[in-house]
Amino acid sequence: MASVNDQSQASRNGLKGKVLTLDTMNPCVRRVEYAVRGPIVQRALELEQELRQGVKKPFTEVIRANIGDAQAMGQRPITFFRQVLALCVYPSLLSSPDFPEDVKRRAERILQACGGHSLGSYSISSGIQLIREDVAQYIERRDGGIPADPNNIFLSTGASDAIVTLLKMLVAGEGRARTGVLIPIPQYPLYSAALAELDAVQVDYYLDEEHAWALDLAELRRALCQARDRCCPRVLCVINPGNPTGQVQTRECIEDVIRFAFEEGLFLMADEVYQDNVYAEGSRFHSFKKVLTEMGPPYATQQELASFHSVSKGYMGECGFRGGYVEVVNMDAEVQKQMAKLMSVRLCPPVPGQALLDLVVSPPTPSEPSFKQFQAERQEVLAELAAKAKLMEQVFNEAPGIRCNPVQGAMYSFPRVQLPPRAVQRAQELGLAPDMFFCLSLLEETGICVVPGSGFGQQEGTYHFRMTILPPMAKLRPLLEKLRQFHAKFTKEYS
Repeated sequence: MASVNDQSQASRNGLKGKVLTLDTMNPCVRRVEYAVRGPIVQRALELEQELRQGVKKPFTEVIRANIGDAQAMGQRPITFFRQVLALCVYPSLLSSPDFPEDVKRRAERILQACGGHSLGSYSISSGIQLIREDVAQYIERRDGGIPADPNNIFLSTGASDAIVTLLKMLVAGEGRARTGVLIPIPQYPLYSAALAELDAVQVDYYLDEEHAWALDLAELRRALCQARDRCCPRVLCVINPGNPTGQVQTRECIEDVIRFAFEEGLFLMADEVYQDNVYAEGSRFHSFKKVLTEMGPPYATQQELASFHSVSKGYMGECGFRGGYVEVVNMDAEVQKQMAKLMSVRLCPPVPGQALLDLVVSPPTPSEPSFKQFQAERQEVLAELAAKAKLMEQVFNEAPGIRCNPVQGAMYSFPRVQLPPRAVQRAQELGLAPDMFFCLSLLEETGICVVPGSGFGQQEGTYHFRMTILPPMAKLRPLLEKLRQFHAKFTKEYS
């Protein structure tokens, strides 16, 4: 540590040290890692730049299969959503003959609910009242008539913002009393990043790869018991359908998880942003809220739950609008007021994102002019995603040394790759995780950008990568073939 004299000497010499350095900054922020936009993506951006400058590469474009960004991958927006938003953003178009009447009615309804009838005004912190009412009706329809209260619904900047808000509310205590949060491994790195930033204790429970990434109760129990020696586990996070693993939980499994959380005194967080993305024969999405309510007392009346949804995934793919919500169930009324206060510090979620969410939760009805086109576009997107999920699983499983579980839902495959011992050794010499070495080599040689499994967590000694099923079918087939050939060549090179 420099003494005060050293510092004043330095300033006399005109050398002023920076106030904020790696040593003086918040150490929790330094510990944050977010693989989905990590070093591999930085390299992909550099390669794109080099291609633009005319540098010769063994490929002509970088294909970013690293992130669930549907429209960046060429998915077309849903017409109805964009027409209504266009009118909301530029109300002069309301008199144009180019828009159907139901589109105009919907835009007017949203604008009436905005301050000054403008999308450019702030809303209340929990989100526009009318839109929260529409979200409540959506949840009620989805869950077969189980009521939802708009006062328990908070709109958010994508689901991510609401997830971090809930974690902020839940993390407390010091030392062994510090909050422990159970998260699935492999996980979506938002969770590990948020827990690092909040200095909470991450408690890993492993999904069962041998049984299509199923959630195993005995494993949950093991993780919880071991964690009690070092922290106070208070939260259980579940991602359904799974990211990066694509599994869809059965109703029985959800019931088991709810019972477990109730018996062990855990707050449940259900990340359900892929609820529209279910492809596998015999798989169905069951919301935690519905199952919890149908289980009756004491679960329905006492188990605390927060469930999250977003406009970024599903058939919508509207990532850039940053719209989402959280519904809380059985939350202490005083705590709910504290949560509203915490959200008010951020003012409000983006109002265009709120408007878009309103359209997602209340799409055109069969009697409206826009219904036919909306339905056709929605079904086309979901059918193509289902076909790509199947294709990806099939191609990977035909490749020696690659094994892929069925992609039952969500937007990703998470295949397991065998890497030769010499490749593992080389990676260690370079100070890289073996699957990071594989993914970087793949990027440099083919232009395909995927995320190494080490960024999501995996069983010791296993290697994976996450790849989105979003590239258009015309690009996906050759891309999978290229990837398969690269793995064969890489294996040969390091054998």
